Amino acid sequence: MLFFFLTLVLAHCLGDFVFQPTKWVKHKRKKKYKSKYVYYHILIHFLALTLVLQADFRSYWLAFLIIIPTHYAIDLVKLQLQTKKNARVLFAADQIAHLIILAVVTAIYYPSEFSIAALITPQLIVFITFLLIATVVASVCMKVIISKWSLEDTKGEKSGSLEQAGAYIGVLERLFVFVFIITGHWEGVGFLMAAKSIFRFGDLSKAKDRKLTEYVLIGTLMSFGFAILAGLGFIYFNSAI
Repeated sequence: MLFFFLTLVLAHCLGDFVFQPTKWVKHKRKKKYKSKYVYYHILIHFLALTLVLQADFRSYWLAFLIIIPTHYAIDLVKLQLQTKKNARVLFAADQIAHLIILAVVTAIYYPSEFSIAALITPQLIVFITFLLIATVVASVCMKVIISKWSLEDTKGEKSGSLEQAGAYIGVLERLFVFVFIITGHWEGVGFLMAAKSIFRFGDLSKAKDRKLTEYVLIGTLMSFGFAILAGLGFIYFNSAI
């Protein structure tokens, strides 16, 4: 069952990412359903599905009948609703919708082996809980704690930083630390901290006072601390199950 699902996901990845040039994406976004690349894209998906299923139309005709038309419909809905503001949200929703369709097709072919309840194991609940603690929960907690300090440019100029870049970097670094710990690679935590120190050296060395240095150190240590505690918490509770 799992192998069949991954086979369908492979076909989806080939059609949606590997064999869909940026030129096609831009043209579809501009012309919507009138774009010829919409239909080229669906043809690519049909060929990819044919390839991974080894052209066994007799056994998998229902999979073709469900996946190809629904993929076309989902893509059209996304193209009609897409704007610059909601592009990222619709991209995620589009991919989730495609994966749900693939899961439904898998359930049709392997009904006795497919069970959502069976997927929700105690280990999965523990993993998701501490993953959220290491990423989302830690972000909110750090924001509340660090809010007592402010970093204002003495000249009143913009820092030139990307919007919300710091938040994304923090989530990613805690995610890496969390993964390093639960997989037993503590040396990766040290490597990550060293790499971050090298990248931030320019900012810290150019600071006219200690405020920026202290702010970065507090944020970094808190970020790593949350991730380490989450990783250790996962190891403890997972071993207790």
